[in-house]
Amino acid sequence: MRKVLFLLFFAGAGLNAAAQETRVSLNHIALYVQDLQKATVFYRDFLGLDTIPEPFHDGKHTWFSVGPKSHLHLIAGAKSKQQGDINTHICFSVASVEAFIERLKKAGIPYRNWQGEKNKMTLRVDGVKQIYLQDPDGYWVEVNDARS
Repeated sequence: MRKVLFLLFFAGAGLNAAAQETRVSLNHIALYVQDLQKATVFYRDFLGLDTIPEPFHDGKHTWFSVGPKSHLHLIAGAKSKQQGDINTHICFSVASVEAFIERLKKAGIPYRNWQGEKNKMTLRVDGVKQIYLQDPDGYWVEVNDARS
């Protein structure tokens, strides 16, 4: 019986190690943009993301840190703006959606709630405040005050 328990223990440990080696995590999201400079200004200067080195050095890429091991990659070359649905969006969290809305107003950037009402905020059923805006290429961006 001891040998069986011993073997089961090490078999389980082996499976756990294999699961760790194949665990999936988010590395990056890539957005194909028309005007790299405009998109870079939006994400860097307006949203406040930090740029990080990119390996190509070809003037066609800007990379941002969006988490401990996650990045946003902008890639130049898109022929047209996106016509995507709001359901397909990326989301960033801020400490105060109200303070962020003030930045939007000062910059003249329009925003809306989930239902499409301009200059309105959505209050989710779990109490999270959220707004939606579009980047220069038409990609939808949610900004909320979620804590996790």
